[in-house]
Amino acid sequence: MVNINFSSQVGVWWTSDRWPIADVIDRAREIEQLGYGSLFYGEAGGKETLTQAAALLGGTERLVVGTGIANIHARSAPASEAGARTLGALHPGRFVLGLGVSHAPLVEHSYAGSYEKPLSTMREYLRVMDAVPDEVEPGAQRPARLLAALGPKMIELSATAADGAHPYLVTPEQTARTRDRVGADKWVVSEQAVALTTDREDGLRRAHQHLHMYSQLPNYRNSWLRQGFDESDVVVGGSDKLADGMVAIGDTQELAARVQQHLDAGADHVLVQVLGEDPSSDPLPTLRELAPALNLSNT
Repeated sequence: MVNINFSSQVGVWWTSDRWPIADVIDRAREIEQLGYGSLFYGEAGGKETLTQAAALLGGTERLVVGTGIANIHARSAPASEAGARTLGALHPGRFVLGLGVSHAPLVEHSYAGSYEKPLSTMREYLRVMDAVPDEVEPGAQRPARLLAALGPKMIELSATAADGAHPYLVTPEQTARTRDRVGADKWVVSEQAVALTTDREDGLRRAHQHLHMYSQLPNYRNSWLRQGFDESDVVVGGSDKLADGMVAIGDTQELAARVQQHLDAGADHVLVQVLGEDPSSDPLPTLRELAPALNLSNT
């Protein structure tokens, strides 16, 4: 099992593309001080993911930084592997390379690529990464690779050709299924969206806003159907049932309880994604309130 030096079992997932990188680093430092063990972020046409990881790793001391995910259509496999190895050599155990096949609309329109046979595409991408010679960062352990694995075959690939899975928009029950498929010696790092509010209508509003884009992407719709939701749930913005399944709504104890459900289901690490007024809202006010309920150690 490739080592990841998580200082706690709970981290953060944050869409920070619209923030100046200096401000992102400032918030990463406080996230680290609050006791969260990681900061993950996506890649969908904003900041270049490996450059952002280098900045965040250099600006913090212990925080694990993860791509959640690096789009395999955005760079070649040798470039991903070489960049990841360099980050791993500079910051051993603190960088996680999350990889994903992304979605057809993004790949075809933003990257002018072809979205065909995602499983085969990912398998070949990993094979080419493995073929990068050892002379690239000789002696350095390569960072852990996690796959954005929603379907059963991609989950299996995350166990056989990578170091584990990064489930996103899943229930604790799906985390348990992922753990069963990857086995005990692979990483499972699950994301959990949260809305800190005792006003249920406000929480549902934030949840539906969060799900609006994802509910129009076939990969997520199919994932939710496999998780036990039905066609009436996967409407644009999601049903209230889907919103409750994907987003923890309530006070700090209720949010912490959902995080614990993922841990009890077999997650090694859970990433809290704070839902505010928009996707790039500052997560720190909620993270500050939530840290004591998660029993994080403020350092």
